[in-house]
Amino acid sequence: MDSLPLDISHPAVRDYLSLVRLQVLTPLSLLINIATLLVCSVIVKPSVGSIIKLHPTSISPSPSLIAAYVVAIFLGQIGYCILLVVARKQETKTTLVKGVGLSIVFANWLMALWAVSWVLEFFLLSTILLGLLVLCLLYSNIALLTYHPPTSSRPLDMALIHAPLRFFLILPLSLLFPYSLFITLGLYYSPSHPEHYGRFAWPGFGVTFGANLIGLFVVLMRCDIVWAVAATWICASIWSARPKPAPVYVTVILFTALHPLALFGTLLYRRLTNREGRIALPIDEEHDTGSSNRRGPREVDAEGLWGSG
Repeated sequence: MDSLPLDISHPAVRDYLSLVRLQVLTPLSLLINIATLLVCSVIVKPSVGSIIKLHPTSISPSPSLIAAYVVAIFLGQIGYCILLVVARKQETKTTLVKGVGLSIVFANWLMALWAVSWVLEFFLLSTILLGLLVLCLLYSNIALLTYHPPTSSRPLDMALIHAPLRFFLILPLSLLFPYSLFITLGLYYSPSHPEHYGRFAWPGFGVTFGANLIGLFVVLMRCDIVWAVAATWICASIWSARPKPAPVYVTVILFTALHPLALFGTLLYRRLTNREGRIALPIDEEHDTGSSNRRGPREVDAEGLWGSG
């Protein structure tokens, strides 16, 4: 066969081939990510969770809550992979191919490599990989919001594309990257001296306050349910791992309450403003075919308007 029976340079053909490529590479990268994290969490010693206990900082999270968060990320990505196969709307396919593309594949590979470097205690490499992971996910989320914004007419796109990618982004952005950076810079204390937990409290306060303030702003401006849930989850994982210095502990407790309150307040405000914006229009008598006393479009019945004296 001298040539293929289709024109590969045609845009529709290239989009189709890109979708097929994603249908293969995305589940493969997800499986590799899941397998790597399972091996590094269950088989390898010290495990991913053990490293957190061996290097406590002022922002150290609870390993069990972070493990549950990662499981939620994987479940969201499984839904994303299913949508890759069953998508029929052209808008959804365009979002998958041009909005997300290979960024989620790279993100899964970066997270798998991070797990290996983490258990090997190559913390500088771990920090670099997490920084690349944040940039990769940040790019895909910005591209989605800019060129393929979520819409209520396609709820599956919101639930299986936008939500998993944003949920994935918030973990390394708000916690994993700064935590790995703290260890790289030596901002941790020995687990054999828990009385030193107050060391480096203010860098921890700066990270937790800054990350949560950004999250609170996003929740208020966009009424972002995913960000509110993820930020509250991460705050709970930090204050549940004790001891914690007072500035960090008070900050995460405060934002654990503020994120849900901001979300419910924004939802209530939007609902009230939408209800007030609805105007009940009077029935147009001109369209009433049963009326015998038709008036011109400029006539006004003063008695009917003000009432008879």
